[in-house]
Amino acid sequence: MSLRRLFTDHPASVGETYAQHMRVATSFALRLMAGGLACLVHAVFPFLFEQTASRFVGELHQQMIVQRTRIGRIKRTPDPNSAR
Repeated sequence: MSLRRLFTDHPASVGETYAQHMRVATSFALRLMAGGLACLVHAVFPFLFEQTASRFVGELHQQMIVQRTRIGRIKRTPDPNSAR
């Protein structure tokens, strides 16, 4: 496999260029870190950030899976847990 393909195959599989994928992945990483920090604060102060983690997860799932699937940017693979 060529070095170029190592950097472009996966982004292409989700309908993005390398630069677009880097921007989206960085955005997800920053939001995940913010959510993780909110969870740590919540662990010590349970009255703070009561719904922050679930909101972050829901928003990320919506963007990563639901929207991409809706516009056909994710290659569908069979669910190994589904009945055949």
